[in-house]
Amino acid sequence: MFDVGFSELLIIAVVALLVLGPERLPKAARFAGLWVRKARAQWYSVKSELELELAQEEMKKHLQDAENSIRAPMQELQQDLRDAEDGLNAALTDLARSAEADNAAGNGIDTTPDPAAFETDEPPPPPAQPMPDGPIDGGADPDGPDGTHPKQGALW
Repeated sequence: MFDVGFSELLIIAVVALLVLGPERLPKAARFAGLWVRKARAQWYSVKSELELELAQEEMKKHLQDAENSIRAPMQELQQDLRDAEDGLNAALTDLARSAEADNAAGNGIDTTPDPAAFETDEPPPPPAQPMPDGPIDGGADPDGPDGTHPKQGALW
């Protein structure tokens, strides 16, 4: 912005020394330094807020683009699923109509179950008995007292 060289700074220092004097010049320099620091801090704060807002806007734009890029294929998939569902419903309707037509025509294919076919003269089987505790054969434990099988001689 401003091009301030060493010669301009020297002229400003000499004028400040003449105007303020040697007693008040250090206080004025500290005061000027304080204001310069506050101005820089304020500038950096505004700059960081602007950068943050720009980053947020850019992120929102990227998210919107990603959402739009996902939304179009999803809508296509939804439409494909609806079309497939409609096709399946139509096929099932046609199949039901053809079965009804076959039954009405008397092709000998009867899709209704005959309850008499499931009836028998045999009594129903007795209810299952609970399993006894212990070995099934009623004999001794197949594992020996030391935990080995008598025929194999090794631990299970």
